[in-house]
Amino acid sequence: MARVIVDVMLKPEIHDPQGEAVLSASHRLGFGNVTGVRQGKRFELEIDGPADGAAVAAIEELSRELLANPVIEEFSVHTTE
Repeated sequence: MARVIVDVMLKPEIHDPQGEAVLSASHRLGFGNVTGVRQGKRFELEIDGPADGAAVAAIEELSRELLANPVIEEFSVHTTE
């Protein structure tokens, strides 16, 4: 069994109101050195078998079709040991 991580983030040009809210709150809490926040999603998928090239390619397809909205989001896929 292997674990594959998919991180989904809004594209840089997409407005991120949640990130702005967290940035504002961090300043109110005294963390003035925080200069930017982008909010995203993380998916941890456990797969049966090794996380070889075919398995990662299948997870990338799943990410494009289900986990991320390719119009406004981008994603990255990586495996863990």
